[in-house]
Amino acid sequence: MFTKIGQTQEESVRVWFEGCEMTVGKGLSVAAALLGEGITHFRNTPVTAAERGPFCMMGVCFDCLLVIDGQANLQACMVEVSEGMCIERQCGAADPELDPALAATANRGETTP
Repeated sequence: MFTKIGQTQEESVRVWFEGCEMTVGKGLSVAAALLGEGITHFRNTPVTAAERGPFCMMGVCFDCLLVIDGQANLQACMVEVSEGMCIERQCGAADPELDPALAATANRGETTP
């Protein structure tokens, strides 16, 4: 699906996606790294469970939300891969237990945008 162009041998880091280890280029965004590995399904929508993946690649659309190192609602296109990173699909709305900001608003009866 994606082809690297004009690149020489690059440094790499190991990350885990859904429990599977993969080696990706150092300095890539999480979204670019996963797309380069052929992964296009990043999350499921809360209402219909429709599959979503990166669209804008610049932090505008929020279709690339993932759980990264236990933190939900992170935009994969805005986070750089790092050694040992644990990445999981986000299924539906974020779990307040994984996101302290959501837990704080849930305790006050507020809603998040």
